[in-house]
Amino acid sequence: MHKIIDIPFSRRTFIGALGASTALTVLPGCATTAMPGGQPAAEALLDDIAWNLLRHEPTRATSLGVDTGAHAALRGQLGDASPQGQDAYAATLRADLARARAFDKTGLDPATRTSFEVVESAYATAIDGMALPYGSIPVGSWRTAPYAVIQNVGAYIDLPRFMDSDHPIADEGDAEAYISRLQEMPGVLYGELERIINAREMGVVPPDFLLDKAIAQMTAQIADARSGGAMVESLVRRTREAGIAGNWEARATRIVTGDIAPALEAQLAELQRERAVADSDPGIWSQPRGDEWYDWSLRSSTTTSLSPDEIHELGLSTLNDIHAQMDPILRDIGYTDGSVGDRMTALSEDPRFKFAAGDPGRAQIMSFIEDRIAWIRAQMPRAFREVAAGNLEVRRLPPAEEPGAPTAYGGAGSVDGTAPGKMWINLLTTDLHRKYDLPTLVHHETIPGHVWEGEYSNQLPLIRSILAFNSFSEGWALYAEQLADELGAYDENPTWRLGYLQAAAFRACRLVVDTGLHHKRWGREQSVRFFMDQNGNKRDEVASEVDRYCSWPGQATGYMVGKLEILRQRAAAKAALGGSYDLRDFNQAVVNGGNAPLDVLAANVGRYVTDTQA
Repeated sequence: MHKIIDIPFSRRTFIGALGASTALTVLPGCATTAMPGGQPAAEALLDDIAWNLLRHEPTRATSLGVDTGAHAALRGQLGDASPQGQDAYAATLRADLARARAFDKTGLDPATRTSFEVVESAYATAIDGMALPYGSIPVGSWRTAPYAVIQNVGAYIDLPRFMDSDHPIADEGDAEAYISRLQEMPGVLYGELERIINAREMGVVPPDFLLDKAIAQMTAQIADARSGGAMVESLVRRTREAGIAGNWEARATRIVTGDIAPALEAQLAELQRERAVADSDPGIWSQPRGDEWYDWSLRSSTTTSLSPDEIHELGLSTLNDIHAQMDPILRDIGYTDGSVGDRMTALSEDPRFKFAAGDPGRAQIMSFIEDRIAWIRAQMPRAFREVAAGNLEVRRLPPAEEPGAPTAYGGAGSVDGTAPGKMWINLLTTDLHRKYDLPTLVHHETIPGHVWEGEYSNQLPLIRSILAFNSFSEGWALYAEQLADELGAYDENPTWRLGYLQAAAFRACRLVVDTGLHHKRWGREQSVRFFMDQNGNKRDEVASEVDRYCSWPGQATGYMVGKLEILRQRAAAKAALGGSYDLRDFNQAVVNGGNAPLDVLAANVGRYVTDTQA
């Protein structure tokens, strides 16, 4: 097993702030009278809480594969995106948080107690966010979005992709549910429209460069919808493949062209009105109550009380540490002049590490990804006691989405395994990727990263499959990148290890740039240049990334904060267990504990240490 130097994680600032974690926020006025307890009653309550949440977000039920039986009606629903729908969602969260807190937890097994802790943390944080006057607030999710419709947020992007990739069509009932969801889509779009109009009237207008991207993408979606387009094609193709007779094309076309296209046009008109009054300030500080919004988003994204200044300094110091590991590798392969960023820029222009342009290069990239998945899959018995299935597929992002999307993203499939996990890869241009950075991207998104970890969470009670925490999800995926290196992924390819370290440095840059944008009032170009100058990243790659930070304040900070805490917990477990420590057991304890706030993660690792010592 290849041994590397861990990125330092024991800085006083990080540990001190993490020790003061505010993941379990106390809300005044919630019920405190204990409800009758007991294990069966606890499990029933957690299940009821899960279904209450899914009634507000039926698409999650479909993605998890649980919209069946008594809950089959959810397959034809989309949820209420209007201000009234958001108010109703917040009311459900408040009521269920009170029920969870009031439940007598005496005698519950540790896993069930952890589930209650997770619910209380996720719901308290979401309720705080919903008290803010604008935005799309995640409930056990990751997208902290002050703008309900923008270049990477909104039903105009999410629903066409969801309908094609996640909504199943195996029989006539599924096809009818697809039609039902098409019929609900205009209501979702008009609900979002009401929210962004309300936000504009209170002075919330996204920066002009984000609006330009959103307007271009929505214009393309409208052109597609006017002709029926992708959403009709998906239904027609899949009903034909399944042998389901019916006039699906005519019915879907009437809805898409007659109802959905006008709703999209109404959203586009509002975005154009906003563009006429927009400025170029990229940070949330420029919006009403922007500092308050950012404080909340950092707490949501990191599950800690780290301040913007602490996160900024953590990013700078971590970046220096990683560059110190990159420097000797660069020297060994002949890159000796200039900063690490300068030398990585030069490396990126080396034709040996580029993919071909256009469709030939896209095919090369897809083949490269599949090869790396096959290799890492075979290593998993060395890193886990219980090996998951790793059920996944790799898909290109829809071309209309690619201009505003990150380089890739991924996640686990359905609870029952019928829908595979997915790695979505951005192939707008093959120049987004290099042969030395693609392996790390694969390990982050698939195995042992998002898809892999998600399969363990899917084995937990339903509410645990739903609720996720940015610092754990992304922290684990960064830890997975390091784990791949420790398993030998880059032993024969020093440039691949450089790609891994550059990716780690990129996440340290994120700490600096996100806080720079939203707290220190950096400009967009200043933020792009920081990545390019300090870490040698390509402009095409980081320009889209910086725009993402502008529309998801705080989200980018969860990655490195989460990884550093997992490494801190691993070091503590090693020190406590000595010769009894086994990497497989530690990793298993983390994934078996499920997606959780960082303080709950620490408690799960503590129980593993205690049990091992017994």
